[in-house]
Amino acid sequence: MTLAADIRPIPLSLVETDLAAAAAGFGDAFARTGFAVVSDHGIDQALIDRANAATRAFFALPEEVKRAYVVPGGGGQRGLTPFGVEAAKGHAKADLKEFWHVGRELPPGHPYADVMPANLWPAEVPEFRDAVWALFDALDKTGAKLLRAIAVHLDLDPDFFVDPVRDGNSILRLLHYPPVPPETAGAIRAGAHEDINVITLLLGAEEKGLQLLGKDGEWRYIDAPPGSLVCNVGDMLQRLTGHRLPSTTHRVVNPAPERMGVARYSTPFFLHFRPDYLIRALPGGPSEEPPITANDYLMERLRDIKLL
Repeated sequence: MTLAADIRPIPLSLVETDLAAAAAGFGDAFARTGFAVVSDHGIDQALIDRANAATRAFFALPEEVKRAYVVPGGGGQRGLTPFGVEAAKGHAKADLKEFWHVGRELPPGHPYADVMPANLWPAEVPEFRDAVWALFDALDKTGAKLLRAIAVHLDLDPDFFVDPVRDGNSILRLLHYPPVPPETAGAIRAGAHEDINVITLLLGAEEKGLQLLGKDGEWRYIDAPPGSLVCNVGDMLQRLTGHRLPSTTHRVVNPAPERMGVARYSTPFFLHFRPDYLIRALPGGPSEEPPITANDYLMERLRDIKLL
């Protein structure tokens, strides 16, 4: 029997009403487990429902229609990454998933345009662009609030992260895990991995399957009540904090036999630094790694997971 992680929901509204309490609550959860469950996040459920409906409509399209939105050589940063392409670092078998990526919309001539390509929008789902972009924007704002609490926990100015993430190379991933075929031969929906980015905000974790690896080596389910979101520390924040905040290994396991025929959808938002931000370890952390720009680090890791 797999254990449950000791993570109690924390209302995001605390950031506005009692920033010190928010910093203590989120800081404790992240320091212990690398994860937090966020309640009262303020994202309108109707907006989430619209984006989810558009996502399901896209993934229901014929395979040849969907594959027209694959960007050759694009590292999966925009458009479709088909089923069976991405593999967790160090895993021989690809994950049982397909996904669509939306990034930040930049004005013409923006200096980051060479590393942050334009978005694709599927013409076959007319409501897709407005619904999905609204969700990107809402999650971007939600992440900024969480970063205020994290900054205070780290004894930094509450606005410390405002400049590092301004025009950040953040990604909204629309994930579709199809029904699990009987011939998986050891493959799972998402192999054990750590996230590359600063923090991840995940909607759609209510369907059981998301697990984190505890410090004791035991896998634990993350219990996300309906209407909450799950947030975890990524490798970039781990590196910045000298490992004070851990980027915890996690995975999405295949469902119980009676749920094998049910698709799973989830929506992680990978909040990133701006591409030229130099990730340099803050003083006082237990370990220190050489400085590296956010974009150079991203490119290294995309090669690791076979997207480049």
